[in-house]
Amino acid sequence: MQELYFKREIFDIVGRCMEIHRVLGHGFLEIVYKDAIQYEFQKRKIDFEREKEYSITYKTTVLVHRFYADFVVFGNIILEIKSAENGLCTEFTSRVINYLKVSGCKVGLLVNFGRSSLEFKRLVF
Repeated sequence: MQELYFKREIFDIVGRCMEIHRVLGHGFLEIVYKDAIQYEFQKRKIDFEREKEYSITYKTTVLVHRFYADFVVFGNIILEIKSAENGLCTEFTSRVINYLKVSGCKVGLLVNFGRSSLEFKRLVF
């Protein structure tokens, strides 16, 4: 059986998100959950970058527009935050996969705070 990439780190991140969801509940804008995540990461001294900028290269040209990962955690995990009442959709998943391609990170974590139970999806590229 193959070992999961960053198993302990993903467990830590999801645990923080569950705590936030338990305290705040669902229904806030994404920015509120991002602020709470930043608080939790700083409090626990978890290595992260918020709104990390990445450029996109097409053939040999760097495109004008950039993308900003909500968080890059432990230097290797893209964390994308949503607050969608309708849950996680293929558009969100596709976006995280694209972020993984551009960033060089191996693992993405898509977390949705928009429902009564926290939803999350672990993605590997």
